[in-house]
Amino acid sequence: MDLDRRRILHSGAAVLGSVALGASLPAGAAAGVREPGGPSGDAHAAGGRSAATANYPPVGAGTAFLDHRSLLGDVPEAEWYEANIPFVDLPDAAIQETYYYRWRVIKHALKYTGPQEGWILSEFLGPVGYSAPHGGIVAAAAHHIREARWLRDHRYLDDYIGYWLRGSGSGPKPATDFLNKNTTDWAHQYSFWIADAVVARASTDGRWQHAVSLLPELERQWKGWAPQFDAEVGLYWQTPVWDAMEYTASSYQSDDPYHGGDGFRPTLNAYQYGDARAIAALLRHRGHRGDDAEADRYDARAHALRVSQERRLWDEEDRFYKHVMRDGNPGLRRIADREQIGFLPWYFHMAPARHAAAWAQLRDPQGFSAPFGPTTVERRSPWFMHEALEGCCRWNGPSWPFSTSQTLTALANLLIDYPAQPHVDRTDYYAVLRSYALTHRKNGAPYVAEAHHPDEDRWIYDSRGHSEDYNHSTFNDLVLSGLLGIRPRPGNTVVIAPLAPLGWDHFAVENLAYHGHNLSVLWDRDGRHYGHGAGLTVWLNGRRIHQQAGLQQVTLDVGGAVQHVLPHEVDDLANVGQEGHPLARASYTFPLDSPAKAIDGQDLQRDTPSSRWTNYGSPNDSDWLAVDFGVPTPVSDLRISFYDDGGGVRTPDSFELHYLGEGGTWHPVPGQRRVPATPRRGALNRILLDRSLTTTALRLTAVRTAGGAVGVSAWQSWRTQDPRLDVAIETPPDGLVPVEPGEAVEVTTTVGAHATTVVSPELLVPEGWEAVPRHTVRPTSVKAGRTLRTRWLVTAPAGLPPRLPQPLRLLVRSRGKGAEHFVTSVVNQAQAG
Repeated sequence: MDLDRRRILHSGAAVLGSVALGASLPAGAAAGVREPGGPSGDAHAAGGRSAATANYPPVGAGTAFLDHRSLLGDVPEAEWYEANIPFVDLPDAAIQETYYYRWRVIKHALKYTGPQEGWILSEFLGPVGYSAPHGGIVAAAAHHIREARWLRDHRYLDDYIGYWLRGSGSGPKPATDFLNKNTTDWAHQYSFWIADAVVARASTDGRWQHAVSLLPELERQWKGWAPQFDAEVGLYWQTPVWDAMEYTASSYQSDDPYHGGDGFRPTLNAYQYGDARAIAALLRHRGHRGDDAEADRYDARAHALRVSQERRLWDEEDRFYKHVMRDGNPGLRRIADREQIGFLPWYFHMAPARHAAAWAQLRDPQGFSAPFGPTTVERRSPWFMHEALEGCCRWNGPSWPFSTSQTLTALANLLIDYPAQPHVDRTDYYAVLRSYALTHRKNGAPYVAEAHHPDEDRWIYDSRGHSEDYNHSTFNDLVLSGLLGIRPRPGNTVVIAPLAPLGWDHFAVENLAYHGHNLSVLWDRDGRHYGHGAGLTVWLNGRRIHQQAGLQQVTLDVGGAVQHVLPHEVDDLANVGQEGHPLARASYTFPLDSPAKAIDGQDLQRDTPSSRWTNYGSPNDSDWLAVDFGVPTPVSDLRISFYDDGGGVRTPDSFELHYLGEGGTWHPVPGQRRVPATPRRGALNRILLDRSLTTTALRLTAVRTAGGAVGVSAWQSWRTQDPRLDVAIETPPDGLVPVEPGEAVEVTTTVGAHATTVVSPELLVPEGWEAVPRHTVRPTSVKAGRTLRTRWLVTAPAGLPPRLPQPLRLLVRSRGKGAEHFVTSVVNQAQAG
């Protein structure tokens, strides 16, 4: 995508429980195997005490063959990686280093948008002017899902997929040239293959019920491309820039090199093919009456797309899929140039086996081969690198991670799922993956930006404060599903089909989360490297289930999927839009930083772009950072990530927490239990309160004994919501609760229950306001499928300025099984006209 457009705007036995809350865990039952993780946090406290949930999902029983902390290196919050990622050990240092770096990219890209929509994955670490609400960009969203499907914590992708299908990411957008005049919603701003990604994710984590629940939205998304379907041609058309590809070889042959001439392309047609097949699979999995027939219809649509693509886009003479101009091209003549998008049909198993000759171009010196490739157009093209060094962004030669990852996924499919062919083999997969890994460097350190020179070791589209950790592609998915050959399946099996070089003496992947189990795969040619047997061994939940002499493909039974339900947690401090409340302020702030960025939903432990508060250069002996909720808010579980650049800003030696009491007086937060007890560099500092307190503001004062600057990259206040409840404050269509200064106005709140639950609602209002229920409010049992409506008389201060939104909070307390306590809440803005 155009830069100007954007600018406009260990040990394997390390135990999570002990890290988080000082808990201990039993050793695993199998010899040489230990429990690598477990639930952190105490049992839910009774008697109104705050309930502590785990910082991270429990890993469960697995193996401990690898030194995880050594593999991770010096990363902040190493416990997050221990809980979430599969660990690999590879004899190729470049690929291995890039693998662990790319998990840091994913962690940096995680952005918490607030209690309503939760987590998304960002493309750029900083905001851009053409993104959807909260900074989402749909162009690479399917890449994000494919990459993050290997994380153990399913809440990230549950929220992110929901954002694009049900949340503001699916909402309306202006149909302008800047934001794509062809579409009116964010989820169709760029080409997108979400159904295929959802099925790939469900095949990995085994949570098919969640995937099936998305069917109505997935079908709506698929049908949303209908305005760009040409029934006479039998294909979809797309504008190259809305494939996230401006200035392509095909674009330069139109009268609009930036956007590119509208055309029938292997991109959107392959995406729609893959999504149709995925929707059909989900319909059959659901198995309702009529689902099989509807699945057949989607398969028929996919087949028709395949037939039309073979007829229109396949060039038999050049043996490649090509772009066809839609306008001014009555004969539907294909362009002469091979573009890298011609490999896309294999990504979705759309291309027939007889077309495998196309792959000869991948390693052809006049085709797509390059030391830091592959290139985005063949070198034979007269448009190869045309103007590419004159400024971002041109996809007519540069090595583009977005397309490279698609090509490698397609190549893995060809080598593993298609019949044998003479054009490419595992050595080619490894060579291209390694060249891709080698692009991930800048000044000798791991790095990924927007596009790389195909022949020189340098990023050519890379702007400071913008391009760092550019999350627009996959890499780790290519290592896990391609190089190491972990091929997820929808049933109770997994296919192991490594594409690793046959000359490798060893490799390992450990505690990969698969269908709720832990899968470990070791290749040790003579058994000397790991000491757990020669050949290929596979371990499930810490016990060996398979051993074979060679690297040939094998299908293994892993048993039924195990569902791990994680609590629904929300962060009341997050304000990703940095408007209104919560409102952060500080006694002093370094000019390049901001108090608001300490609560912006991201935890970026890097210099650029700035996403932190620091007091660097302060004249004060100490400084405070405070957050005003704007309305009384329960606090019980605080988490602080201190920023430490190893230079002028360092981890504090100690810190104090205060809350704002009645009369505007600050008081020490009582009953704190801190883990770790004192701040430690790279550790997430968690503060659990013995009893929940309700306050309108918090203040943090962090100091270094010898003086010097401190910083905060993330400050969070988490609580656990009741998944059985839906709570709301009723508002007019504009979403604002109307109030009249000095007068009582009726406000209605609702609590809906999915299962019978005893609830206690309370409407909290800002200081100086009053909320009185019309009738006595007491604990009430709400039956499944029913809704409790409560009416309140809300009085705003007589001097409330007009058009100044102020937050109202509906807080609902409930109990689960045993002593489990929930605090479910929603905030809406009230405003005087």
